[in-house]
Amino acid sequence: MGILFEDFKSWREYCLTTGKPLFRPVIEYELEQKGTTEDQIREGLTRAYQVMRQAVETGLVEQMQSRSGMVQNGGKKVYNSPVVVLSPEFQRLIARALAAKEVNACMGRIVAAPTAGASGILPSVLYTLQEIHQLSDEKIIEGLLVAAGIALIIERNASIAGAVGGCQAETGTAAAMGAGAIVYCLGGTIDQVFHAVAITIQCMLGLICDPIAGLVEMPCIVRNASAAAIAYASAQMAIAGFDAIIPVDECVEVLGQVGQSMETRYKETALGGLAATPTGKAIAQRTLVHDIEILPEEPS
Repeated sequence: MGILFEDFKSWREYCLTTGKPLFRPVIEYELEQKGTTEDQIREGLTRAYQVMRQAVETGLVEQMQSRSGMVQNGGKKVYNSPVVVLSPEFQRLIARALAAKEVNACMGRIVAAPTAGASGILPSVLYTLQEIHQLSDEKIIEGLLVAAGIALIIERNASIAGAVGGCQAETGTAAAMGAGAIVYCLGGTIDQVFHAVAITIQCMLGLICDPIAGLVEMPCIVRNASAAAIAYASAQMAIAGFDAIIPVDECVEVLGQVGQSMETRYKETALGGLAATPTGKAIAQRTLVHDIEILPEEPS
């Protein structure tokens, strides 16, 4: 197949007709696209998950301070905070999302899932899910495959890039991937998985992309944490039988429409939103001027 599926409806119908689990056609797609073996695909995903875990752990142990000064060990601060707002599990989820995304901001090794700007969401979601429910690595790999399928369909019918669709497309897609993976890994039905995706998109619609100084640091990092929380909330609702009302394919269509109608200044240009505040402009001036290196002219 040249593409995975046109939409979620086709994915659902294929799995119900064949009796195959959701992750199976994603593997079949990968086999066709890459001309490799299933073992190699699983080995690659295992390595990717190891990098995700390492990013989380690095961000919670090493110094995470960016050149701009906007990254100041936020993951560690949340992880070690003596005041717990909801539960230790929630605290760790948020801290891990911050930590992995801070590793990206500090030029560390991450997995773009689906983008670098959203690289803290899926690692924190899966790491915490595995910890809480004692899931096997094999089950997590299946969850990653389901997440990949979700991203491929959203990319085909809307966008996964902040520069095209705003932060709703970037962190929104990552949160939807995480929500769907959670429900799948916990034994939810196909409909419940797709309800989780739909609910997540509904929660993320309209979120602009307004990186201060044009750097993928703030507010990107805190949005990774909030998106991880939304992924869990959406998964909980869906697996409990909550109906998203609007079908997932229609939600994706709206995601694309909102992205197209969003003003350019709100799509990763650093010309609007938080980037355009007095403080945001001051940070940009301070950071960008210091980073400019004047090169001598070459002799003619």
